[in-house]
Amino acid sequence: MSSRAPDPQHLSDLLEISQTLGTSLNLRAALPRVLAVLEENHGALSGIIVLKDDEAGDLAVEAASGAGAPTTRTRYRIGEGITGRVVQSGRPVVVPRVSREPLFLDRTKVFQRSGRNELSYICVPIKAERRTVGALGAALPYSRDRGYEQEMQFFGVVASIIGQAVRVHHLVEAERKRLLDENRMLRRELTERYDIRNIVGGSRAMQQVYEQVAQAAPSSTTVLLRGESGTGKELVAHALHYSSPRAKKPFVKVSCAALPETLIESELFGYEPGAFTDARSQKKGRFELAHRGTLFLDEVGELSPAIQIKLLRVLQEKEIERLGSVDSIEIDVRVVAATNKDLEEAVRRGTFREDLYYRLNVFGIYLPPLRERKTDIPLLADHFVEKYAADQGKDVRRIATSAIDLLMSYHWPGNVRELENCIERAVLVCEGGAIHAHHLPPSLQTAEVSGTLPRQSLKDALAAHERDLVLDALKSARGNRARAARLLHTTERIIGYAVRKHGIDPSRFR
Repeated sequence: MSSRAPDPQHLSDLLEISQTLGTSLNLRAALPRVLAVLEENHGALSGIIVLKDDEAGDLAVEAASGAGAPTTRTRYRIGEGITGRVVQSGRPVVVPRVSREPLFLDRTKVFQRSGRNELSYICVPIKAERRTVGALGAALPYSRDRGYEQEMQFFGVVASIIGQAVRVHHLVEAERKRLLDENRMLRRELTERYDIRNIVGGSRAMQQVYEQVAQAAPSSTTVLLRGESGTGKELVAHALHYSSPRAKKPFVKVSCAALPETLIESELFGYEPGAFTDARSQKKGRFELAHRGTLFLDEVGELSPAIQIKLLRVLQEKEIERLGSVDSIEIDVRVVAATNKDLEEAVRRGTFREDLYYRLNVFGIYLPPLRERKTDIPLLADHFVEKYAADQGKDVRRIATSAIDLLMSYHWPGNVRELENCIERAVLVCEGGAIHAHHLPPSLQTAEVSGTLPRQSLKDALAAHERDLVLDALKSARGNRARAARLLHTTERIIGYAVRKHGIDPSRFR
């Protein structure tokens, strides 16, 4: 059995083809170069690469060479001609003399253009993951001494390289499609999650907030959100963004209080290599990242005077300069700022620039503290019960009257955030279907801490708890004493005694 040394030209061409297909991100743009190599170094008069179109069920010409070659819009049926037969069978075909082969369709007119001089045709399958996905064909000048076996092996290796490129292309396309679908899904979820209608609250103060958000959202006007910590300023900032024409662009948040003064400038504006000791590469700032989107400056009242000046320039000029650069970069960013500080007082003290204050306070939205919207407490509490019961897999469905009374009487210095934390804890410790007063944090139940609960004797506390249980049972039973007794695992006579004792009117629950 003899072995022939590899042709150096073949090895060089395979290397070029491999590099061409391996370094290109666009498979369709790289395939013509493969045919060009076959023409330049192997005397191919024409070439064609077809790939399966699984949706259409036929073959699409992805690349073709030679005068009169078919365009990429040309289609072949599987099984049609030699190329179609190769794809159908998955086996290579060598036609030493095309004039004697009726299946040779001469779609490229290469035989006609040769003046009927004899040609040879080699067609090999392109396979990916053991499946035939296309074919590579080339017409060569006829030579009686041509080594068809060696040529077929060479074309087979070329087809194998193309097959690997097709496989990678399919993987990349599938991943790209998955990422696009995931991106669309996430954007839809974000839009739904931060829709202004999802903000809980029906009080008059919140109705005014909804109206202001609806007015400001369609524009690019700078918005200043005012309110105590925990009132939902970030939630409103999200609602402004996802209800605006910029919803498909980035929403970038900067916590001005969380970043030290030495870092805030580079975070906002970015930097160039060498701008400072650790600046080894270029970094875009938050303003650039938010281009055509929204930049949320949380706790803007904490900015230092030096950063205030640079922020003012950005708002005025609509351009930034990275640290270490003198080149200006134009930006299109909608700024939403938020603060829990009294900026007017800060301006009077000289700690906040007056001109920046007016630049930020173009459209102000005040978020009321929870103590000013107490009618929203039951709605918020029910919302958080539903949320955390689902998160923790617990069958907690409602809040008892005693707990509601406690929630309504508390002054909520931490606002909605504190209420949410209280309900999360209550759901965690609750063992039944309803949250009662004793499930709430001690800070709500201790008179010294909350300033809301009167001192009670044990007798009075037990009586109050008994009354709450009976009230809850009658509410669930719609005033039916017998059913209420069954809910409390007692007798109707005892329920009747408790009703008279506590002066309860069951008929008002019917």
